[in-house]
Amino acid sequence: MDKVGLAGMAAASALGRGTEAQLAGALAGATAFTPVRRFDVRGHRVKQAATLPDAGSLSDELARAIEDACAAADLSTVDRSGCALMLAVHAHPDAPRKPGGRGLTAATLAAELVTRAGLGAAARVYTSACVSASSAVADAAALISTGRAERIVVAAGYLVESDQFALFDAGRTLATDGAVRPFSTGRSGFLLGDAVAAVVLESLAAIRKRGGVALARVVGWGRAGDAYHAVQPRPDGHGMARAISSALHRAGISAGELGYLNAHGTGTPFSDAAEAAALHRALGPAVRAVPVSSTKATHGHTLEASGLIELVITVLALRSGKLPVNAGFLAEDPACDLNLILAAPRPIHADHALTVNAAFGGANTALVVRTP
Repeated sequence: MDKVGLAGMAAASALGRGTEAQLAGALAGATAFTPVRRFDVRGHRVKQAATLPDAGSLSDELARAIEDACAAADLSTVDRSGCALMLAVHAHPDAPRKPGGRGLTAATLAAELVTRAGLGAAARVYTSACVSASSAVADAAALISTGRAERIVVAAGYLVESDQFALFDAGRTLATDGAVRPFSTGRSGFLLGDAVAAVVLESLAAIRKRGGVALARVVGWGRAGDAYHAVQPRPDGHGMARAISSALHRAGISAGELGYLNAHGTGTPFSDAAEAAALHRALGPAVRAVPVSSTKATHGHTLEASGLIELVITVLALRSGKLPVNAGFLAEDPACDLNLILAAPRPIHADHALTVNAAFGGANTALVVRTP
């Protein structure tokens, strides 16, 4: 499975523009939550989110991220023309707002972006909530590792907007104290955040042929469903544990070889406890040694973009040798007994990391990356 390289990355979130801004914010535990100015929140319980002040339209932000990732990978016009796009979004951002917008779909947006970036084709569109981007990465890695594709661009984006904000506020899943506190006592929910990211995944042979260098390798991926409840996670974490075990098996490593785990960690009471149970089930005794943090405490929950912005931060952390803190932490919760990174970034002493995501409906994903 060790055939898939990550050749280029681009990202923007409320932590800033560019990949280095993501790493700096995550390492510092800098929270980017501010009062929402993008739309009227006077009728809502919660009024904070992590928004990028100068964000353009989602279409423009995605086009910029794809262009930047392709440039970072040093892809030529010819390289791009044979490259497919896998896009993770909620929907076309203009669909409900423009006259005749009912005909605008996520697939329409993907086609627009393919044309703007000079790519070959829009292979797939992912609208499976918080596992959209990680599912796209898993599919892209599978296609490349089996020789069915040479390179694929995976892009994902979510900009905080009024409809989803109102939905989660009405469902009382948003944090009422303006902070996200993964795995901590006193956690009251998540806060939404902007994020747009793109990565170029490519066979190692193709990267070498172009004279390029892989930033990291995607060596394992796994997916599993809970079939437990429409919105609540299965308390024992069985589905997530199976996704993690599958990813580790595909990567050919043991749990003890992981140097970092970027958790889903939304800061909601049930989800964090179920995820901790999943980690204990999947990692066994090694769970005591694997450093864990959730970067959602800094950039917010970015929904369809979560899997990609968190993958980017995980790769950057591996390459920097420093691991992000689990921000917002108040005190230990016995239901979340994990080796959390607190107070300051921690040095990493291994070359493999795991990032996990979960979504409503019981969908779970896990990705294993390693430094080249």
